[in-house]
Amino acid sequence: MTFRHFFTLSATLCLLGVASASHAQEWPQRPIRLIVPFAVGGNTDGIARVTAERLTNALGQSVVVENRPGANGMIAAQLVQRAPSDGYTLLVAAMPVIAILPRISSVPYDPIKDFVPVTNLGSNPFVLGVNKNVPAKNVKDFVEMVKAAPGKYNFASGGSGSVSHLSGALFQKRAGLDMMHINYKGDAPAMAGLIGGEVTMYFGNFSALAPQAKSGAIHLIGVSSEKRSPQFPDVPTIAESYPGFRTETWNGLMAPAGTPRAIVERIAREVQKIAKDPVYIERMTNFGVEIVADTPEHFAQTIKTDIDVWSDAVKAANLKVE
Repeated sequence: MTFRHFFTLSATLCLLGVASASHAQEWPQRPIRLIVPFAVGGNTDGIARVTAERLTNALGQSVVVENRPGANGMIAAQLVQRAPSDGYTLLVAAMPVIAILPRISSVPYDPIKDFVPVTNLGSNPFVLGVNKNVPAKNVKDFVEMVKAAPGKYNFASGGSGSVSHLSGALFQKRAGLDMMHINYKGDAPAMAGLIGGEVTMYFGNFSALAPQAKSGAIHLIGVSSEKRSPQFPDVPTIAESYPGFRTETWNGLMAPAGTPRAIVERIAREVQKIAKDPVYIERMTNFGVEIVADTPEHFAQTIKTDIDVWSDAVKAANLKVE
């Protein structure tokens, strides 16, 4: 390469860097859309609205939540996939839409190539609940009880391929258990089955299981996160008995592929500032969320890791791509 060519290339790269920085400084000039893949009223919707409210103040432009439910989140993901890469359309990405759905269904998007991770807003671990009449008070005793009577016990889920189903299947695999899967049409019926004694075990969200545990209707014997939950510090993690076991769901922001790096980093920085607000922390905690607010790089690694985790769970559940 001649000096002239080198100088020209260097100047071009510098200009591109200046253009990118300038783009970020000028952005945003109009309202930003947060596309939620589920209906109004759920956890993902609530998290999106609390975050949108704070981002509106931080960015000086309206951040508007749009609910686009349908096809288990596929409709919202495809909308964002096809949107311009200008930072004005973001996906409130729920873990199942990114890490599970592409493993059990034929989807029109690639969760890695078609989106840019921005930041993980927060995670929700699952809790392992058992019927109140189960004598086991911890994971070790529960496993011994089930192993002593193969095929006698069962576990509930809110539907085939749901996080409750796959968490239960992965737990069975790791613990070497023989339990029947009872497939309910939704998490509420599954919880009713657990309380009523129709099923022995169920993986669910803290927000659903905690009130039932406090009333004595069920017992909590394990948490699916790597660390114990601040909400239930006396409930051990499953990883304490089976190192490496972790199943969590999360909600994060993702942008269409090709979105300028400077804009992605700007959004991540603003969320990190918001995450220190006590009111925001309280409202997120009410959703059972452990705030993450990480960097794009860290979020990208979480996505990669979880795709591997849930792929293993899909195999454990013997699910096939539809």
